[in-house]
Amino acid sequence: ARVAPAVGVLTASAVTGLAAVVAVTRPTVSVPFLPRGPLALSVDGLAALTALTVAAVSLLVLAYSTADIDSSQGRYFGLMLIFVAAVLVTVTAASLPALLMAWEVMGATSYALIAFHWRDEATVAAGTTAFVTTRLGDLGLYLAAGATLAVGVPSTYDRLPALPGPWRDVAAAGVLAAAFGKAAQLPFSFWLSRAMLGPSPVSALLHSAAMVAMGGYLLVRLHPLLAATGWAVDVAAWGGAATALALGVVAVAQDDLKQLLAASTCAQLGYVVLGGALAPAGGAAHLVAHAATKSLLFLAAGAWLTALGTRRLSALRGAGRRYRLVGAVFAAGALALAGVPPLSLWATKDEVLAGARERSVGLYAVGLAGAVLSALYSGKALGIVLRPATDSAIRHGGAGYDTERAGTRRVRPAQVAPMVVLALGAVGLGVLVLPPLSAVLDAAVGGGPPPTAAEVALSGALAIGAVAVGVAVPGRLPAPRWALGWLGLGHAAHTVVVRPTLTVAHALARFDDAILDRAVTALPSATRRLATRLAAVDDLDVDGLVRAVARGARRLGALARRPQTGLVHQYYAQAVALLGVAVLLLVLLTR
Repeated sequence: ARVAPAVGVLTASAVTGLAAVVAVTRPTVSVPFLPRGPLALSVDGLAALTALTVAAVSLLVLAYSTADIDSSQGRYFGLMLIFVAAVLVTVTAASLPALLMAWEVMGATSYALIAFHWRDEATVAAGTTAFVTTRLGDLGLYLAAGATLAVGVPSTYDRLPALPGPWRDVAAAGVLAAAFGKAAQLPFSFWLSRAMLGPSPVSALLHSAAMVAMGGYLLVRLHPLLAATGWAVDVAAWGGAATALALGVVAVAQDDLKQLLAASTCAQLGYVVLGGALAPAGGAAHLVAHAATKSLLFLAAGAWLTALGTRRLSALRGAGRRYRLVGAVFAAGALALAGVPPLSLWATKDEVLAGARERSVGLYAVGLAGAVLSALYSGKALGIVLRPATDSAIRHGGAGYDTERAGTRRVRPAQVAPMVVLALGAVGLGVLVLPPLSAVLDAAVGGGPPPTAAEVALSGALAIGAVAVGVAVPGRLPAPRWALGWLGLGHAAHTVVVRPTLTVAHALARFDDAILDRAVTALPSATRRLATRLAAVDDLDVDGLVRAVARGARRLGALARRPQTGLVHQYYAQAVALLGVAVLLLVLLTR
């Protein structure tokens, strides 16, 4: 634990440097694994951009963690490094076997990180819910891999669109299930709400640049497979747009800052999914810009949680004024999340919406409505944390503080420095969809139709107006019970998915203990008893027979030696006796 923070940051620094190197050198490696299923890794334009984003955000989150994580540092930094390694292999995977292996490790370590405070039953239950729910979607990757094995087509990404018709549909359905599960899209969104019980730096990494983002990344990566089926494009597009709209409503209703950011993550990943279906370059750019923006906002929420001991927005009134630098970077992130021009998510979101407009006016309208909701909930959070604290709160040292933990009443410099860097990304990463970088991204991923000037102006004006409303009347925005409770998805999924899965798991564990374990433990016992009996038979009968034969042989040998006296007259007497016996036998036999 003493050296873990330094080792973690140094390792992440080295990984970030290597990510920059491979972004230029573009290495590729492939080794045999399954018939027509190699373990293949490759760095192309999309992988280079995403790997560099993952590595950089991971470095900043780990640097922040040195000032935020005070217990079990060895376990924390070790799990984070393994998790980051799995994400980077996921990004660079070029075949389904390689993807599956990394995907599994990523899921397992995410469970361990969400349930980091393992003595808290609620935290462990949250990790279990996240793990079981995403595992349900992960089965789709096995379905896709099985489709390639069934027809003998190589499982490298470039060959998936060439699968025969029915098997191509099976593979596309499996990929959609896995991506929707990891990206917390409807109907899987609820698990992200529970995952907020994990440490704030874990939320900042898992739910910005890493695990949740990998669901959207998978669809951007496998866009040719979706396009080859036709129907998968519409499923992904409408699923992402519906999630952006529905979870935007959920985010507006929240009074818990981390819950608001969690619902926002689902909604923003909806645009990545929409982009993966219709505008891959826009989806990739939105993924990168969202990673910087959302990790910044989660770290700011974590800093206030450490200082003030609460995540409740109503209790965080004035927190941005009390800790001015944190408030400033939070404002930059919130305005970027709102899509306010000229910040990053305004440009990347319009690139995605242009692809939606090209496909369907209705799809564009749903996506644009989700963008307005993004501005509303961002304005709500911003309006509360920057609003002056009430006189009562000032007199009582902060009403509502220390509800989650005992606050330290200070924010450390090591917590602020990474947020400043991320704020620069939240402000400026929109350049990815502007010339000349847009041409590079289009060539690497595949571009879509550019947004028109009218669309850009409309989305910018709506974002500014919605943010103004959110800032002005944050307490008057609607918060229906069904939205506050995440559409009831958590209860439904616990009833339909989590509880039955755990029930079956417990039943199988009991079967294992009562039948399989008993059989395994009984077999050695029976073997020992049989061996004991065989040893007794061996000692009494077999060994006795061997000894009796040996004794008989010795006696016969002794009798055979008695006539050997060395005296000639005795040998003559013996010869005469034997000759007499022979004559007698001859006479008897001839009669």
